[in-house]
Amino acid sequence: MAAPYQANAVLVGRKNTMNYVLAAIRLFTEGASEVVIRARGKNVCKAVDAAERVKSTLRDVEIRDVRIYSEEVEGEDGKKRRVSAIEIVLARKQG
Repeated sequence: MAAPYQANAVLVGRKNTMNYVLAAIRLFTEGASEVVIRARGKNVCKAVDAAERVKSTLRDVEIRDVRIYSEEVEGEDGKKRRVSAIEIVLARKQG
C-alpha cells in the first residue's frame, strides 16, 4: 500500500517531532498545496502530533484525509511481521 516517493511527503522516523513539523511547514511555504505525513510502527503517534502542530501553526491548513494500513516487513532476524502505518494528508483550505 505504501506509495512511491513524493516530493511533498514527510517521512516520520527517529528525530524530534518538531523536525517533521518544520519540514511540513517549509513545504507549504515553498508552495505545496498538499503535504503527506507518513509513519509506521511506533512513530505513528509522532506523525499525529506533527500533523496537529502544523494545523495549529498554519491556520489555513486542514487535515484532508487519513489513511491507516499495515505493511509486512522483514525483521533483523529474518522473520516477517506486520507493522501499522498511517498517512495524514494536510492541505490548504479552499476559499
